Amino acid sequence: MEDIIKIAIYIHAFFGGVGLITGMGSIIVKKGSPHHKQMGKLFSIGMLASSLISIPISWMPNHENVFLFVISVFTIYLVLAGNSALKFKNNTQANWFDITISGTMLLFSVFMIAFGIYLSTNSNAMSILFLFFGGFGMLLTIKDFLYYNNKSKPKNAWLIAHLGKMNGALIASITAFFIAGIGVNNLIAWLSPTVIGTIYIIYWKRKMTIKTK
Repeated sequence: MEDIIKIAIYIHAFFGGVGLITGMGSIIVKKGSPHHKQMGKLFSIGMLASSLISIPISWMPNHENVFLFVISVFTIYLVLAGNSALKFKNNTQANWFDITISGTMLLFSVFMIAFGIYLSTNSNAMSILFLFFGGFGMLLTIKDFLYYNNKSKPKNAWLIAHLGKMNGALIASITAFFIAGIGVNNLIAWLSPTVIGTIYIIYWKRKMTIKTK
């Protein structure tokens, strides 16, 4: 069994590497260009495959990791929602797929917050991670539902949603590289990519908003 788990971890790491490299590449190339779209597809495939493989690994004997499980679900949500946002370019309304993605993530966000509160009562340092990412996930999903219910969606809102979600998935990839790739396992490694990445996302959101004025 352990040999199978090791093989799964290697495959998980391979696809995670594909996601990391193509994700970084998609930032460098011009947005909307053929290269950006190609790298975006490879990034999505890499991140989805890596996250899907990590879910069963996180429940295997001697590899149990609740946080890895939740973050994998978080990454899947970001990639699926980020790609789904593209269809709103044509003012398409949200369907059952969008509701399911955001609804599932909202439930997991509530779980993370609740589990974080539980850990904090036991003075567990991991509590801050669950509270931070749980709160972040809840904020994103609430904004999703507000967006879905807005019949007259603002111009370029679909692009802002796409960039925000895909960059969020890239942040998850960079975090995984720090934690699993080079073995830096502390709060700074967990939180700094999110903080820096969020600043980058805010920059792009403001840039897109300015273009619509």
